[in-house]
Amino acid sequence: MKNLELAFKKARKNKTLKPYVKEFEKDFHSNLLQLRMELLLLAYRPRPLKTFIIHDPKTRKISKSDFRDRIIHHTLVNILEPIFDKSFIYDSYANRKGKGTLKAIQRFDCFKRKVSKNNTKSCYVLKADIKHYFETVDHEILIRIIKRKIKDERVIWLIKQILNNFKTKENGMPLGNLTSQFFANIYLNRLDQFIKHKLRLKYYIRYVDDFVVIHISKEKLERIKNTINNFLKNNLRLELHPDKSKILTLKHGIPFLGFRVFYFYKLLKKNNIEKMKRKILIFVKQLSNNLIDYDKIYASFEGWLAYTLQANTNNLRKKFIEDFEIKFKKEVSSIEVNRLPKSIKSFSKLF
Repeated sequence: MKNLELAFKKARKNKTLKPYVKEFEKDFHSNLLQLRMELLLLAYRPRPLKTFIIHDPKTRKISKSDFRDRIIHHTLVNILEPIFDKSFIYDSYANRKGKGTLKAIQRFDCFKRKVSKNNTKSCYVLKADIKHYFETVDHEILIRIIKRKIKDERVIWLIKQILNNFKTKENGMPLGNLTSQFFANIYLNRLDQFIKHKLRLKYYIRYVDDFVVIHISKEKLERIKNTINNFLKNNLRLELHPDKSKILTLKHGIPFLGFRVFYFYKLLKKNNIEKMKRKILIFVKQLSNNLIDYDKIYASFEGWLAYTLQANTNNLRKKFIEDFEIKFKKEVSSIEVNRLPKSIKSFSKLF
């Protein structure tokens, strides 16, 4: 029950006003007892996923689980994460405590300085992407990998229930689920181990299915690319995306996690900037229709500004702050009152 209660709190985070959360909370204790009994009797069945399309800017199909199923996902990950995370390599940055996109970008900066001898030598980057990754994860291979560490058949049964709730022609996992993100790291840990320990490549970083390898030799990276692709095909039934997996030079910039990285500076990718512009317009509409409170808008914008600090974007940030102040000039956030001054000049100094 303690695990279920903790899982509920995690699933509820930032969603306390959602109708489905309020509905679950009306009979909170009984609902958790019901979930616990279903698990103990192996009677648990996930409800059908709700799918919708987003454009940010790529078109993606997101599959949303019912709230009670999200509680189960957190319950499962609470148990599995401590077991598996310690076996992951240091330079796997997605969906892990103390990691994330900014840490990955900082690590990329560190690696590029080492390989280029403080930006004095030319170096190349294998920028790779796995083709249709979430749609093509093989359930049997994933289960075999998990069984190496998890011997409890009831846990394996639960994992199969979650996986079988979503299937393409090639198995796959739904985008948007906590378990999909976690299983993605378990699945590709085999690739990480191969690259770090078999190929002995020091300068490798992975974020979900997006990874980079930095090296001084373009020819060696070509061989590495082919070796990695063969490993993926033979061991994980995956393959590199033929159009998105390229060997690039820092001189012309490396697109990575929302930035374009050069030798001496970084820029935000244009689609990242456009995405925030669209988001602000959506916030304006939501606020006028009382669908969101200003505190959430302000926190989101503040977080994005902190993210942009990784790039050379001083003028861009100033323009965004000025536009934000104009669009929300009548609003005052409790976050802003407690921690940040309202004026543009003061706000700009923080970033």
